Amino acid sequence: MEQNNRQKTDKLFSLINSLEQYRTLSLTEYEYLITHRCPEAAHILSEKASRICRRIYGNAIYIRGLIEISNFCKNDCLYCGIRRSSRNCDRYRLTADDILQCCEEGHALGFRTFVLQSGEDSFFTDDVMCDIIRNIKKRYPDCAVTLSLGERSRSSYQALFDAGADRYLLRHETADEEHYKMLHPPEMSYANRMQCLQELREIGYQVGCGFMIGSPYQTAAALAQDLKFIETFQPDMCGIGPFIPHAATPFRHMPAGDAELTCYLLSLIRLIHPRVLLPATTALGTIDPDGREKGILAGANVIMPNLSPFSVRRKYELYNNKACTGNESAQNKDFLSQRMEAIGYEIVTCRGDIKR
Repeated sequence: MEQNNRQKTDKLFSLINSLEQYRTLSLTEYEYLITHRCPEAAHILSEKASRICRRIYGNAIYIRGLIEISNFCKNDCLYCGIRRSSRNCDRYRLTADDILQCCEEGHALGFRTFVLQSGEDSFFTDDVMCDIIRNIKKRYPDCAVTLSLGERSRSSYQALFDAGADRYLLRHETADEEHYKMLHPPEMSYANRMQCLQELREIGYQVGCGFMIGSPYQTAAALAQDLKFIETFQPDMCGIGPFIPHAATPFRHMPAGDAELTCYLLSLIRLIHPRVLLPATTALGTIDPDGREKGILAGANVIMPNLSPFSVRRKYELYNNKACTGNESAQNKDFLSQRMEAIGYEIVTCRGDIKR
């Protein structure tokens, strides 16, 4: 038994070293890393990931000001608290003036990237969004605008890019097509999600994707496909976080994902794609009080405090008990800086673009 365990550990370390050197593994090898992970392997991975990240980005942590502009959504994803059929969701929609006020406050606090996120809300047409983007870029030319508005047409993505948007976040959620069908209603298509990501890249955006850890029916093989997708697509940003159930969804009784596996995968992604912008997500900070710090120490280098008006923060509830105040609040940036300094990192005031 002891010899068998030693052989498994030796194979783990061999795969980790190979990944660090060549940045590629087979699907079977990725699955092995996930299935046979152990605390010793996680520790070695985090040290390697942290060292790689520091070599490229130093001890800088990039901050993004998250503005959740609407919780209306036309989709009915089975895991999401703002899904179309959620009758108890207290819907809201920010005005253009509301959004610009958030940017004004964020700029004064030192934010140089604004992330406009919403459900797929038909109110925010191309004309409406383009006007908002142009106004932000006119008032704050030193800032980047990141959009996270879901699936749109190629012409829409092009119009928003032409208006001045710099980045687009579109989480693929899972790179396993059969698993995708288990998480989404029939009218949503895995093929379309992947096509949107490809079109965003072709247009010229800095593109972000991402997936949930521990989502219902997820297997190690599915996670291996996610890692292979990151390897082949090479996104500029990758947001991963643990699945957390919401009481108003069909998955309300499903178990949540965990911080340990999330951090393990953060480290793997850093080895796969050393220059990627990798957030320690709100979901990670929600499921573990020290999730932000653990994510950074595992290889992440981005955090996204909440800049939304206080009156709506709890309404954008993708999952239960979402952290949106305290350490997750943009207004608490100084305290967040202290927490980062305590683990040897520094929040910096800049756009925080990927280093090519």
